[in-house]
Amino acid sequence: MALAARDAELMGLALDHGLTAWPRSVPNPWVGCVVVRDGEVVGAGATRPPGGPHAEVEALAHAGARARGATVFVSLEPCSHHGRTPPCVDAIVAAGVTRVVVAIGDPDPLVSGAGVAALRAHGVEVDVGVGAERAERDLSAYLVHRREGRAAALVKLAASVDGRIAAADGSSRWITGSMARADVHRLRAESQAVVVGAGTALADLPSLTVRDAPVPDAGQPLRVLLDARGRVPASGPLFDAALAPTLVLTTATAPDDAVAAWLAAGAKVTQLPEAPDGTGVDLHAVLVHLGGLGVLQALVEGGATLAGGFVAAGLADRLVAYVAPTVLGVRGLASLAVPGPDSIVEAPRWRLDAVARLGDDVRLDYRRREAQ
Repeated sequence: MALAARDAELMGLALDHGLTAWPRSVPNPWVGCVVVRDGEVVGAGATRPPGGPHAEVEALAHAGARARGATVFVSLEPCSHHGRTPPCVDAIVAAGVTRVVVAIGDPDPLVSGAGVAALRAHGVEVDVGVGAERAERDLSAYLVHRREGRAAALVKLAASVDGRIAAADGSSRWITGSMARADVHRLRAESQAVVVGAGTALADLPSLTVRDAPVPDAGQPLRVLLDARGRVPASGPLFDAALAPTLVLTTATAPDDAVAAWLAAGAKVTQLPEAPDGTGVDLHAVLVHLGGLGVLQALVEGGATLAGGFVAAGLADRLVAYVAPTVLGVRGLASLAVPGPDSIVEAPRWRLDAVARLGDDVRLDYRRREAQ
């Protein structure tokens, strides 16, 4: 097998290991690593939860003395700084590794090329770019967080085959089947925050907790209510602190008594700027604030207005659409309340990443093209 093909195969194995760490490693990236000597994989590892070893250290420990003279394949640039753990570069050099293959550089300002430079300064051969396209996809939430200083937004839609999320009378339970609904709970478990708007909170009285999937080791995701005007009362499952923590993001226009009620119910409340058009909380400020709290992926489960707001603002990094085999007609509520283009040539295009059948429903995974 040619060297390039073998490198791609081994990087694929490293990327596979990395996905086993998602989302347990958050806020650290979910990195995978394999150590190869004389064509044989002698060590493998993935990043452990915060405070635990990084993927390179785990893989090198697995390889032991066999790491000397070996090649390391790693899905993200090794770190060269002291954080919760010592630099991975030091471990690679100390192990006697002679070549390191890196999928993509780490945009974190503490790394950002310094890891590759340090390895080369110690005489280690470094190749960057093998498996880069997949690494960009697998690590997308982390990369958005580090590159743009905000949480990545995953917008979830559940709609009829004609793109409606509710019937004419407003009823929407259940458009999709049980398999699709369980899959949504897996999305919640993979996210550090679940975001909903005031309209959905009032209409559905959601709990926004993980139920039909294993609860993450870190606990239930943060429930985030966007309520600029203080419309949602501090009652119901969304404000049951025994279920999960709740954060209300509001504006200066929210009445004092509403804020006091939210706080009395045990929720945290933060005031953010209004959206430029004055229709609610500024969505970019929402994602920046959540990113500052260590949220890498925020699952947007609001209705057509909130989902459309993220899409229209260019803040939706991923779209996951569950399409049900039913037709709700022109009087049904459209899945995205977003201004349309004047021409088809002006319509934004998304990249289709995956298609999955869930019973009679279909899951479609899309990603921003410009993020590729």
